[in-house]
Amino acid sequence: MSQVANCPSCGGKSKIKEIDGQITYEAIQDAEVFKKVAQLKKAMEKYKEKAESLEKELEVLTTNK
Repeated sequence: MSQVANCPSCGGKSKIKEIDGQITYEAIQDAEVFKKVAQLKKAMEKYKEKAESLEKELEVLTTNK
């Protein structure tokens, strides 16, 4: 994941990279943010589905004892 910081010249959010000891700032575009949010939502949905299936499996195992 990229490092994010405030740009010293414009004050906006930007990705920072350090190359040969020099720090460069690259502005974060709205499209990038929306893409990343969509990726995170998708990952959270997968996690939620897996957690729910494991809860069901645990319930079945505990009721069979």
